[in-house]
Order: sequence, then structure tokens, then C-alpha cells
Amino acid sequence: MNSDRMDRRQILKASAGLAAFAAAGIRPAFAAPTKPAAPVVLNVMDVAGNLALTQKSIENYRKAKPDWVSRVVFGKAPAPELPGKIKAQQDANRVDIDLVLTGTDVLSAGIDQKLWIDLVPAQQANLPDLKAIYLEPAFRMQSLAQGQGVVVTYYPSGPLLEYMPERIKAVPKTAEELLAWAKANKGRFMYARPANSGPGRTFLMGLPYLLGDKDPKDPVGGWDKTWAYLKELGETIETYPAGTTPTMKALGEGSVDMIVSTTGWDINPRVLGVVPKNAEIAALKGFRWVADAHYMCVPKGVSPEKLNVLLDLMNFLLTKEQQAYTYDEGYFYPGPAVAGVTLDMAPADSQAAIKEFGRAAYADLIANNPIELPLMPDKMVLAFRRWDEEIGSRKK
Repeated sequence: MNSDRMDRRQILKASAGLAAFAAAGIRPAFAAPTKPAAPVVLNVMDVAGNLALTQKSIENYRKAKPDWVSRVVFGKAPAPELPGKIKAQQDANRVDIDLVLTGTDVLSAGIDQKLWIDLVPAQQANLPDLKAIYLEPAFRMQSLAQGQGVVVTYYPSGPLLEYMPERIKAVPKTAEELLAWAKANKGRFMYARPANSGPGRTFLMGLPYLLGDKDPKDPVGGWDKTWAYLKELGETIETYPAGTTPTMKALGEGSVDMIVSTTGWDINPRVLGVVPKNAEIAALKGFRWVADAHYMCVPKGVSPEKLNVLLDLMNFLLTKEQQAYTYDEGYFYPGPAVAGVTLDMAPADSQAAIKEFGRAAYADLIANNPIELPLMPDKMVLAFRRWDEEIGSRKK
């Protein structure tokens, strides 16, 4: 999910303890990276808003293992800018970013540009048995990394519709009804540019399933119905924001009545007060989840000593105790990639937020609707490019 997730934490909040640590849970028995000769400084770059879910756990690691890490420097960057920055550092043989926390966008760009160190199976001996610990869809998401990243958080994502019930009495039930509603209510429906928006991306990749397109995994040769639908829908849309946050603000302020959303984008903005608590969600007939995940990637050029520490950190972040932090305030709901991590294991503030703003309907939607993988990285790049050229460019 990318630059728009980072946007959510920085902009939504502008709009609107460390838990006890069990020494026995510090190191899983299945991995044994080599301890560094002296504690290292780690530079962690977030392009997906993932620190909202993992920063506490990374700090837990530093406090628990001061003989491995002396300090962690956290940074954030817009997703589109980071691949070029890393490539420039690599070309100059001066890589100063040790770990990248990313969604599928920068993961894909890094694979395409050969930026990442191979982790699986190259470092499998120093990592947990991922298939054994992950939720089944999270393990499928791991395949998208092509061995060059490790899933740290997961959620079924979307696409969902989010709307204000006092403004919409007859909620569209199918993709065809959504198009008809948008035509009858021009300017009242909105979604953000898919390359910068989790909800926008799941909407783009979910439509081929909703419309019965020829090949939902082939945006070039298999999406004839999808591209035609998006062009027709585009005639009713005034603008495509660069990220998801403006769509949430527009819904909350009343300038639109319906937007595209995901589980996390539904819950967290209501927690933060940007979207009214009484906003509702709906799934269209034939709906399939398009899953999303955050990945831990290591740029080529990182020293072997630091790589060992990063592998140790990855093991730590994949323990159940630390995965429980990823419930957060519904930001990436549910959040954990590891099986067996339940809400009652999360911090009290997370439990309270999700109890108040979560939805009972999600359990049924997650259990009883197929969960599909996003497009493979090369296909995703092609889909974003075509959307920008044929859909988004019409509003410039």
C-alpha cells in the first residue's frame, strides 16, 4: 500500500508503552544469524506506512539486544522516489539504507531494477520456516517477493465501497449498479490513483473478477471489460487524487458520497475522526479480496555483518508476541502475517480501537470470499502505466 499509507499517518492525524518483554521470546529456536563483533546502527526506511505497525517492535528489539544494535534510525520516503535513490547509492557504492519496509509497489520496482538482496532461499537457514508460520494467504503473498523480500504484515485489503448511509439509500450491489449510480450522481464517487493508493489498486485489480473479464491476471490482454468500464466510470469522476487520504477527507467533509476503501482504510480514519463513525461499507456481487502485504527488503550493498543483524531482526518481528502489535488501530486490519495471533494478544489500546470501530461483518467477509493475489510485479507495473495513460490522463 506505499506512499498513501505513510500519508494516512501524517495527514489524517493532522486532520483530526512499550509492553513488558519476555526474555524467553527474544529469539526463535529455528534461526541463528551471527552476532556482530560490535553493535551496529540500523537505518530503516519506510515507504508504506509500515512503521505504524512495526516501529514499537523494532524498538523492542533494540532494547532487548543492545549487543546487536546500538541505535535505529527511522526514515520515511515517498514510494515513487525510493528506487531511484537506492539505485544512485548502489551506483556510487555508498548504500546507507539497511532495511526497506514496503508494499508491493516498491517491492516490484526493486525487483525490476535488481535492487534487492536475495533472501529466500539464499538465507532460509537464518529465517523461520515461513510456510509453517504464515497465514495461508500471507504465504501466497510471499511468492510475489520472488525471494527478494519477507512478508512482515498482511491483510485481505479490498476492494470495498465506503459510503455515508444518510446520503445513499440504495447502495449499489453490482459493478453495473455502481456505474449507473455514478452516472446519476456525477462527481459524488471517487477513488485515488492506483499506483499511489491501496484502495485504488485493489479496485483496479478487483474489477476483472467483478466483471468476468477474460484473464484477471493479464492487464494487457485480459482486461477488455475492465478498461472499458474504467473509461466509462471516469466520465463521472471529477478528479483522481494522488493518494487515498484526500478521498477520506472528501467523504468525511461531504464533497463525495462514496469512495473505494479497504478494511484498514475503513477502520483507521474513523478511529482518527476524519471519517464519521457511522460510515458504512459494502462489497459488490462477485467480490473477491485482492490481498496486500508489507515486505522487509534489503538493498544490495548492505554489509554481511548488518545483513546478519537484519535477519535476526526479521526473526524477532515474526514472533507472535511482536506480530500482535500490528493490529495497531485497524490501520492494516487485521495486520498479522503469522498464524495464531489473536486480537486479545494485542496492546489494550489496539483492542479498544478495534472493538469500537471494527466491524463484525469482516469476519464473515474474510472467511467466505476468495482471497486473490495482486498482479505479479511486472504485470502490476504495466497495469499502473496503462491506467495512468488511458484513465488518469483524462483528468489532467
